[in-house]
Amino acid sequence: ACVQYRLLVRDARTLQLRQLYTCLDHIQYMEWSSDSLFILCAMYKRGVVQVWSLEQPDWHCKIDEGSAGLVASCWSPDGRHILNTTEFHLRITVWSLCTKSVSYIKYPKACQQGMAFTKDGRYMAVAERRDCKDFVSIFVCSDWQLLRHFDTETQDLFGIEWAPNGCVLAVWDTCLEYKILLYSLDGRLLSTYRAYEWSLGIKSVAWSPSSQFLAIGSYDEKVRILNHVTWKKITEFEHPATVANAKTIVYKEVEKCPSVETERLSFPPTRALASSLFSTQSKYDISQVPVSLQYIKPVADRANPKMGIGMLAFSSDNCFLATRNDNIPNTVWIWDIQKLKLFVVLEQLCTIQSFQWDPRQPRLAVCTGNSKVYLWSPAGCVSVQVPLEGDFQIVSLSWHSSGDSMALLSKDNFCVCYLEREEV
Repeated sequence: ACVQYRLLVRDARTLQLRQLYTCLDHIQYMEWSSDSLFILCAMYKRGVVQVWSLEQPDWHCKIDEGSAGLVASCWSPDGRHILNTTEFHLRITVWSLCTKSVSYIKYPKACQQGMAFTKDGRYMAVAERRDCKDFVSIFVCSDWQLLRHFDTETQDLFGIEWAPNGCVLAVWDTCLEYKILLYSLDGRLLSTYRAYEWSLGIKSVAWSPSSQFLAIGSYDEKVRILNHVTWKKITEFEHPATVANAKTIVYKEVEKCPSVETERLSFPPTRALASSLFSTQSKYDISQVPVSLQYIKPVADRANPKMGIGMLAFSSDNCFLATRNDNIPNTVWIWDIQKLKLFVVLEQLCTIQSFQWDPRQPRLAVCTGNSKVYLWSPAGCVSVQVPLEGDFQIVSLSWHSSGDSMALLSKDNFCVCYLEREEV
């Protein structure tokens, strides 16, 4: 955790403080190395990156980009190299912690997702912009040598993403041009997909963990699924304002008044009792279809309209896909990938801020900007009140790799939620 210029390292199980580091300035970004032995702290305003070691608390490293400035910093997959992007995206500087050598990558493009590593950490793809044209360069991460360099058939490249197996690179265009291209590791164009023209296009992209499916969320409120054999569309999921299929389960969040026994009432009330009296609890009811969802019509004359599929994620077992249509911001849609149909709809009272799948099992955690966390699994859905005093509004969450706990983050605080694993 970062508190202004201080970095606090706590035990994930007990939350006991293990290390305390003091940086040169306010920490704006923090990232663990892949082996959890080092921590990177970036101070963009100062153009400095500091690295701390967990094994050797006295050791530290300082990287100063000087007049070139700093806008982004991240680890390489081996956890021994740091990649810094300078201001105006003039170059990417690769710093080695082992040999203290420096490598440079020129012309990186300033886009939403311009750098991507394969899951095994062997290769890195970088989007580039030269002479008003888009290119992609593929580097070998062991020695940072250029493996392939090719131009892409895009007007204004917006993002790149490797398939989990590292064999295919997805490249998609700006939202003004609906186009997604699939390239092989050697730079061959495998396929091009365009759903429509003359309208806002791609908004979000997600690979399935098995690399068999590529989900494309669009501004037309649909998700299209491409298969890995022909790279053609096998189905599309619509997100209408009314759920009419009788086989779809619709969980609706409803508020309930907390019940307090008369014998427990006292004046002045205890702190725990006062908290339970004034906290709003909620539960899920199963709604009878058809169900009309809260639909928001986007403002047409403003930039970045709140419409289309803004969030999508596959479950770790490849069986489910969770999506959010920004036109219906209070709803999570869960699709059965094996049957290619809508399985469950979660209708919340507040806007969906974030959701994330359990890395070990098909269990989805959702937060909506209040003091509750919502969990869904094929067995059912539950609303859990965070037992904290004061106003704790959860805006994002992150699962532990074991699936036994998750970090819940508000604007100024965080807490850890521990889940009991069922005994087999």
